[in-house]
Amino acid sequence: MLIETLSTFPNMYDSVMGTSIMKRAQDKGALQFRAYDLRDWTHDRHRTTDDDPYGGGHGLVMKCEPIFEAYEAITRDAALPKPTTVFLSPCGRSFDDALATELSQSERLLFVCGHYEGIDERAYALADVTVSLGDYVLTSGELASMVVIDAVVRKIPGVLGAELGAVEESFAGGLLEYPQYTRPASFRGSCVPDVLLSGNHAAIARWRREQSLARTAQLRPDLLRCADLDEADRRFLRNFLESAHA
Repeated sequence: MLIETLSTFPNMYDSVMGTSIMKRAQDKGALQFRAYDLRDWTHDRHRTTDDDPYGGGHGLVMKCEPIFEAYEAITRDAALPKPTTVFLSPCGRSFDDALATELSQSERLLFVCGHYEGIDERAYALADVTVSLGDYVLTSGELASMVVIDAVVRKIPGVLGAELGAVEESFAGGLLEYPQYTRPASFRGSCVPDVLLSGNHAAIARWRREQSLARTAQLRPDLLRCADLDEADRRFLRNFLESAHA
């Protein structure tokens, strides 16, 4: 996969893309990453990418001209697939695991990152998808894009060390992930559940499933409406909820 970013602060990606899983994905050849500086497509001596908003108001708005020029230059190479172009905005589609999976199917992603008070509305004509991380505002689209990139890259086959790592994480199956433990088996009076030490893989799998169901019912019951549940799951949930309200 080729991931590209267009922003006024491309150096913000250095630490994130140069360490941990992002770096390993590039070392393995599963990911190529390029960060473009929007200022390279400006034509005044101050390299201006923003201006006062029409109609008045506080703050500055990102200009559309350099964004269009940059997009046209970045996507000009006919040898590369056309990118799925992603804008980050509070007005966008809420980001979730399903959208991360959808974006991970693309051969090429281009993130256009705003700053200041927002982006000239005309630039959104370039967007294939506009993404929101939640009901809050960040100073820069770079920060939001890093979250999306991380979630997407983890889903590229071969990136995670554990073959099924991304499949078993929270939200992948519509449920929160079960509790995890490692050595020591006992710490300050708190012990690892016996079932995890039993070597009984069927019992461990069922325990983990029930823990995911219980945790989701307690913390994110809204997820259960769309989760893929079988009859054993529903029976467990009925008993769990009845005991919780007893």
